[in-house]
Amino acid sequence: MGYKVAVVGATGNVGREMLGILDERKFPADEVVALASRRSVGVEVSYGDRTLKVKALEHYDFSDIDICLMSAGGSVSKEWSPKIGAAGAVVIDNSSAWRMDPDVPLIVPEVNADATKDFAKKNIIANPNCSTAQLVVALKPLHDKATIKRVVVSTYQSVSGAGKDAMDELFSQTKAVYTNDELIAKKFPKRIAFNVIPHIDVFMEDGYTKEEWKMMAETKKILDPKIKLSATCVRVPVFVGHSEAVNIEFDNPITADEARDILRKAPGCLVIDKQEPGGYATPYEAAGEDATYISRIREDATVENGLALWCVSDNLRKGAALNAIQIAEVLINRKLITAKKKAA
Repeated sequence: MGYKVAVVGATGNVGREMLGILDERKFPADEVVALASRRSVGVEVSYGDRTLKVKALEHYDFSDIDICLMSAGGSVSKEWSPKIGAAGAVVIDNSSAWRMDPDVPLIVPEVNADATKDFAKKNIIANPNCSTAQLVVALKPLHDKATIKRVVVSTYQSVSGAGKDAMDELFSQTKAVYTNDELIAKKFPKRIAFNVIPHIDVFMEDGYTKEEWKMMAETKKILDPKIKLSATCVRVPVFVGHSEAVNIEFDNPITADEARDILRKAPGCLVIDKQEPGGYATPYEAAGEDATYISRIREDATVENGLALWCVSDNLRKGAALNAIQIAEVLINRKLITAKKKAA
């Protein structure tokens, strides 16, 4: 017997991606329900070669839902995830609402799948921030080998991480540059076309932004609380795909060649690392792909036991939709959940 899956936020960038990936991976679902706010009722979304009509979240009965993939923002998740969990469905939430809750596991399956078993306290599992997800996939196998002490990361994050309106703003501003029209900035504090903005999310008292704090806090929760991490998060005029320049300091010696070999064998990683023009991955190649691409692996002689690398991934897939569905697959494969018996 298959599972009944609800996708909340089905009309958004990530929700649509979730529906596509459920079909691509032949997820064992007997039925998939597309849900969103009342204003989206009746909108049609694609699920493989099928078309689903969106239903209202507010009026939906979750009593026969097995898995709820939630991608509707933090405030919606805060209100609805506990209710859906109480109805017996496991909620896999893509927002920041539950990530740091001690009773909610924060999961990247390639890194800490074993922690998934702790979902039952609230029937909620959290997906990490998109920039954190790809980072810890790359860090985990290196940490196992040489124990990471400190990480300094600079991100180059695409506009799709800020939603459809942000993608539209980059498109319209780029067009305006070529047609000599007025550039209008609504979604971002400065123009994004042909520019970079060193500011994602709100500023905090210590001068870091919330996005940077998320990377620090989530890496500790997912991978190891002893790891020290400093991040600078930058929005760049790319539609899909986050890139990261990562500097890592280890407790124990590790060479670039050793790191390359380790990462080539690691789940979720794809090493493209030729020391020649074009011998590296960019967000263009990563868009639409599942892997976290790793390039430019080299030793950092400025610290003892240091490495630097370049890491790229599709933020809508591994950073959000794919990771959520991989979590659902862990629940099923490890027999942590069983499908509810549906009424005839």
